[in-house]
Amino acid sequence: MPKRLVCSGVGEVAWQEVPSRELNPTEIRVRCAFGAEKHGTMMAFYKGYANERGRWDQAALMHRPDEGVLWSYPIPLGNAQAGTVIEAGSGSGKSVGEAVFFSGPFCPEVIVKGKDAWPWPEGVAWESLMLLDPGEFALGAIRDGNLRAGDNVAIFGLGAIGLCVVQLARLAGAANVIAIDPVSQRRDIALATGANSAIDPTTTDVGAAIRELTGGIGADVVIDFSGSRPALQAALRGVGYLGTIVYGAFPPPFGAGLDFGGEAHMNRPQIVFSRACSDPNPDHPRWSHRRIQETVYGYIADGHLRGEYILSEPVPFESLLTEYPRLAAEAGSLIKLAVEYP
Repeated sequence: MPKRLVCSGVGEVAWQEVPSRELNPTEIRVRCAFGAEKHGTMMAFYKGYANERGRWDQAALMHRPDEGVLWSYPIPLGNAQAGTVIEAGSGSGKSVGEAVFFSGPFCPEVIVKGKDAWPWPEGVAWESLMLLDPGEFALGAIRDGNLRAGDNVAIFGLGAIGLCVVQLARLAGAANVIAIDPVSQRRDIALATGANSAIDPTTTDVGAAIRELTGGIGADVVIDFSGSRPALQAALRGVGYLGTIVYGAFPPPFGAGLDFGGEAHMNRPQIVFSRACSDPNPDHPRWSHRRIQETVYGYIADGHLRGEYILSEPVPFESLLTEYPRLAAEAGSLIKLAVEYP
């Protein structure tokens, strides 16, 4: 019986057995070879900070703080998996032996709907496959910010999504890509994958630096995936007059101290909240979550979005009980946790 990694409570991980069952006609069974985590959202599960907002009321589109929690434990951990089809339902559209990748938790053997599994493009490294999810949120943020050829763009937070933004911003024609993160390794990767400059926010007045790097204009578009209150304040300081801040992070509640009466009041930027998987899309009906995914898949297949720099050296699946807590405790040591299956 296969087992998967779950968050069993705040700050706790455990193995959970997955009962074996027969496939439905539309499903496939995949033996996984590699997997990766989505740090931002899954850390909300592990650290438990999103649950304090309460149950999400889909009808009212608001949280209900006194009516339960957002997520109930145990919660499967892991975000993307890649492997080989070992059994295929008659209506799945997939064949035994086909190499695929898909969104799903860490588990050596997974059942998934055939339509939700993407073909592994020939010649593409497995690390790049793991960028489908971060890539879709990166592309959504770029589109939500109306980033155009020739623009100055500043990117706060160089995790997997932020580093995908660097690559896609260059592809979109940004003339000046400024990357901001306190971790030197992440800044180096950003410079190697398309950024013109990289800033350490712990040693620099980031807003002033952005203005200096843009000839005093400021950033046309700021994209923030850091989830940091000081980063948002620096974005308000560095964005150009009537510019756009795209906020794509999923942070814990901010404490006091965010100042909307400074540069924000004088320069009148707009703040756009971005979430690529929310439909209807802002460009509905032409664009949808699925179209964003298909576009990112094309960028991965043709080599425009590459993950070799972004994925960590894979750890063995069996080591996750110790490796996952280390990820949470040393967030700056990894960009994107990768797993190799036996």
